[in-house]
Amino acid sequence: MRTPRTIGYFHAWDYVVFAAMLLISAIIGIYYAFAGGGQKTSSDFLMGGRRMTALPVALSLTASFMSAVTVLGTPSEVYRFGAIFSIFSIAYTLVVILSAEIFLPVFYRLGITSTYEYLELRFNKYLRLCGTILFTIQTTLYTGIVIYAPALALNQVTGLDLWGAVLATGVICTFYCTLGGLKAVVWTDVIQVGIMVAGFASVIIRAVVIQEGIGNIVNDSYHGGRLNFWNFNPSPLQRHTFWTIVIGGTFTWMGIYGVNQSQVQRYISCKTRFQAKLSLYINLVGLWVILTCAVLCGLVLYSIYKDCDPWTSKKISAPDQLMPYLVLDIFDGMPGLVVASAYSGTLSTVSSSINALAAVTVEDFIRPHFRSLSEKKLSWLSMGMSLFYGIVCIAMAALASVMGALLQAALSIFGMIGGPLLGLFTLGILFSFANEVGAFVGLISGFIITLWVGIGAQTYPPLPTRTNPLTLSTAMCNISNFSALTSPTGTPLTTLLHTTTKHTRPAIADNWYSVSYLYLSTLGTLFTVAVGVLVSLLTGGLKQKIDRKFLLNKEDFMSNFSWTKAEIQERVKVLNWKPFTPASEGTNNPAFGQMEMKDSDNKDKDDDPHI
Repeated sequence: MRTPRTIGYFHAWDYVVFAAMLLISAIIGIYYAFAGGGQKTSSDFLMGGRRMTALPVALSLTASFMSAVTVLGTPSEVYRFGAIFSIFSIAYTLVVILSAEIFLPVFYRLGITSTYEYLELRFNKYLRLCGTILFTIQTTLYTGIVIYAPALALNQVTGLDLWGAVLATGVICTFYCTLGGLKAVVWTDVIQVGIMVAGFASVIIRAVVIQEGIGNIVNDSYHGGRLNFWNFNPSPLQRHTFWTIVIGGTFTWMGIYGVNQSQVQRYISCKTRFQAKLSLYINLVGLWVILTCAVLCGLVLYSIYKDCDPWTSKKISAPDQLMPYLVLDIFDGMPGLVVASAYSGTLSTVSSSINALAAVTVEDFIRPHFRSLSEKKLSWLSMGMSLFYGIVCIAMAALASVMGALLQAALSIFGMIGGPLLGLFTLGILFSFANEVGAFVGLISGFIITLWVGIGAQTYPPLPTRTNPLTLSTAMCNISNFSALTSPTGTPLTTLLHTTTKHTRPAIADNWYSVSYLYLSTLGTLFTVAVGVLVSLLTGGLKQKIDRKFLLNKEDFMSNFSWTKAEIQERVKVLNWKPFTPASEGTNNPAFGQMEMKDSDNKDKDDDPHI
């Protein structure tokens, strides 16, 4: 048992470690600004020339998925609620398989840059506009939170200057995104995922030494009820069970991996469809590694503080401060380690968001209305958009600092948007009879249901019987020596997520509003699809004729494992593609160097009144 120690501060060496991480990211941006002649076209800037390969893209996907909120939040989640969080490994597996075999083939075949471009090709420009606007709002808001919340948690524990960290993160991300484009984003992510894993590994190794073996950590976790891997309670009202995590987690993260611009933009930038699919499957291994490290860190937290919890003993003010606090404790200082690890997650998430926002703005708002612009001018506009959104995200971080308890509503809305949008894309790709009327009504219906449940859950948070927090002890603490950690800068992320006012609870609060937060996206997706299918059938959807290249075909599934010439020719015949070799067989990305194909497709679409 260790008694919580005094809060530490940043020293010269810690600033060196933190600055080195930022400097490396900036240098990568400068390199890709000039390498290979620089960013000559918007495709070079936004899509890396569509010549990326699987391994760096896979690591980039992993890095941006694991933001600083994950690095700080997952171990504290395991510390408080147990290792059932590790069941997300099953959800991640399903997400990657479904993304690679359902959504990727369609997006890749069309050679699009913005995923919302698909909505116009399949339905109409108004649904494309809806998707783009919703993505822009949720991403700028969430990115500001990703910048601000970890900075605040680390500020209160390590003494790292709050606004210095916020500005440094925003400025460096904006700098290398604006100069180096997607290539800079991907290769900085490769460095950053290595830093994250190194940070986790250092904590685990040091804790194993202190606790005299991994066996003692596992034994403490077992007796403390933290090894609660299997809970098959079918109730949708329980926060985390096997079913809520596997089913709800799959739908939640499908909204990210399957259709969100930040993720899709990277894997469709690969030079072949095989490389794109491979990047997703390699990324799955990365997700498993990061999740394993985060869960082990949570068990380490419990083993070390099982008899003297720093949170309930008021040594820290929120659970998201547990990881930086642990590093200060077991390393006797050196907070630069955890800051570098956490901010690697922040940099990767923010840079991916900035690049994705620039892509959808150029492709969805500028290019359709200014078709006479040259590729060079579009490249400069893309850089300008990166600079603009970098500034916007820093401004959103400043706004997050004064939003108070509204921050929890902002995060919830971010999750609510993903489900209906996933449902909209699912309608287009899997249902040939879905039409624009059904898609629009389904989208609105999905939003209504998720907003209703989500806002209700924020107003009437689930009772502890639904969340099942585990016991935290202060039995061995000398409480008289503790003083509450306070800061004039605001309230950390986790505190904001759990800060609510008291209300008289109606009956609906303990049933409908208490549904697991993981089922919000599930509800949104299923409701959007169900309503969209019904309305489409009632409004003549069966009579329309849709080009099969906008749909998932049986030839797409597991297509990269088939190589015979006869099968290749059959696919070309069945799908009636324009004359180019299917990307799944190892050819160049169809959008690279063959952009006339898109122009021809658009012309066909204009000629066909059913599309």
